[in-house]
Amino acid sequence: MLDNQETKQVYDTLAVEYNEQYSAVPTSVLEYDLIGVALGDMTGRTVLDLGGGSGIHARQAVELGAVAVDIVDLSPGMMKVAEDLEKAAGRDVMRFFEADVAKPLSHLPLREGGYDVVMANWLLDFAETAEVLEGMLRNVAENLKSGGLFIGIRMADLYAESLKTGKYGATMGTMKPYPGGVKYRITLHAEPPIEFDAVSLDVLTSGSPDVYEKAGLSSVEVVPYTAGSVVEKDPEFWADFLKEPLYAVVKAGKK
Repeated sequence: MLDNQETKQVYDTLAVEYNEQYSAVPTSVLEYDLIGVALGDMTGRTVLDLGGGSGIHARQAVELGAVAVDIVDLSPGMMKVAEDLEKAAGRDVMRFFEADVAKPLSHLPLREGGYDVVMANWLLDFAETAEVLEGMLRNVAENLKSGGLFIGIRMADLYAESLKTGKYGATMGTMKPYPGGVKYRITLHAEPPIEFDAVSLDVLTSGSPDVYEKAGLSSVEVVPYTAGSVVEKDPEFWADFLKEPLYAVVKAGKK
């Protein structure tokens, strides 16, 4: 995984700005829309959010009916933002655990019997090796109930023209070949801009279901971009994204 201490410091520093500004970027608006489609009716369901940070999609799950959500993340600063927001909302349905989600999580008091939904949004693009990626997905599968739902966001077209122009609020920079993938810095053009480093392995961006199926997941599919209401409302604006999607919202079941 990208250096844990460095990653932790970056996200601790960005925590408040990230949470406040992330959702304003066009690409994030579509992301939120598609995650909502993937989640569907969450009434009575339990959720594990691996790498859930400030709880953007954890709160979304609660708003859709989830009754219990556990967030596991490296950054206590990010989780503190989520915790404060939950307190302000008068809710008590989230728990927060600091841990490296690429390593076994058996030391954490997670729910026995697993969760109805496990999310890993953007997490997989921090795996620098196949072994680390497998560790992340192993934690997904081990904590997902039989018949449960996995949801994760991953990068798709790293060379999309819109990542050069910033049309959807994000630009790609300092791309470097990396064994089995590409390492890069991405900037979200919020106020102020948010920058972070990531690495996308070819086994992910290829779109092959193999890496998920190896972990014990099944029925792997990408949520159609046209399912997003923002695309339906302004298809002309999103036309370039549909031609060269920047990311994919992946969902799967458990074998």
